[in-house]
Amino acid sequence: MFERKKIGVVVPAHNEELLIGRVIETMPDYVDRIYIVDDCSADQTQARVAVYLNDRKHKKRLRYIRLEENKGVGKAIVKGYRKAAEEGMDVVAVMAGDAQMDPDDLPAVLAPVVRGECDYTKGNRLFTGEAWETIPRYRYLGNATLSLFTKIASGYWHVADSQTGYTAISRAAIETMPLEKLYSRYGYPNHMLVMLNVFNMRVRDVPVKPVYNIGEKSGIKLRTVVPRISWLLLKTFLWRMKEKYIIRDFHPLVLFYGSALALMVGTLALGLRLLWRLWESGSAPPINTLAFMFTAITGVQFLLFAMWFDMDSNKHLR
Repeated sequence: MFERKKIGVVVPAHNEELLIGRVIETMPDYVDRIYIVDDCSADQTQARVAVYLNDRKHKKRLRYIRLEENKGVGKAIVKGYRKAAEEGMDVVAVMAGDAQMDPDDLPAVLAPVVRGECDYTKGNRLFTGEAWETIPRYRYLGNATLSLFTKIASGYWHVADSQTGYTAISRAAIETMPLEKLYSRYGYPNHMLVMLNVFNMRVRDVPVKPVYNIGEKSGIKLRTVVPRISWLLLKTFLWRMKEKYIIRDFHPLVLFYGSALALMVGTLALGLRLLWRLWESGSAPPINTLAFMFTAITGVQFLLFAMWFDMDSNKHLR
């Protein structure tokens, strides 16, 4: 137990035979249950875990769940969440099966949720000065891009490292949200934040140490991941606007976002017409130019006002 609360840790694992043992062996003693969710591994992950299931030191708190089809990390985590809630865990953390999450950071990740200060904590690897030097540059830049988009989509403007999976959540939050609808693959942390916001869950960033080059293998390809998650964020952003600011409680910021979109479309049309007239006649029509400038400036203003309204509306969820 940690501060008199039962703690569960979900460990999603897919082909983690090299490091899954390290994750189990370094798990702090105050963790009551470890839920290894094997997402249909094709290597020796199951055999490695079986060794610990037969060991007196570990088998009492270790649970092994195997998915017979590869469902994705999001589905694996939800499976672990549901099992942990069923077994009465008060707070449930997530630590990856590739040992990239430092167990020394777990108390800081757990504490705000354990103490009732928030419903969900998220590790932030970018707080430390080590991040730029430790995290591979292409992943750092991809993370920064997706984090910016996630701020807009989720409404949690204070969350700076959207892609880290080092998190903790309360049992109440697990039982409240429709987690079965969570995006199943890489992109689940972004969708999770959007879902948390719709249900008005308090989220806090917690500094954690970035851990790399310990033998982990990444299957992430930014050239495909960034466009796919960007599309996911657009869809979930529109869903959040509908659910939170139209259906549950109307807020005028949706009018500002809608006006910004209409003005941006007008700006694009006027810009294309302006370029065509420049190409055709070599001069820019004054009215067309003024209209282009007006719609562009006004559209940006409406967009910034909408973002400011959204930020202000969610400031109590820090």
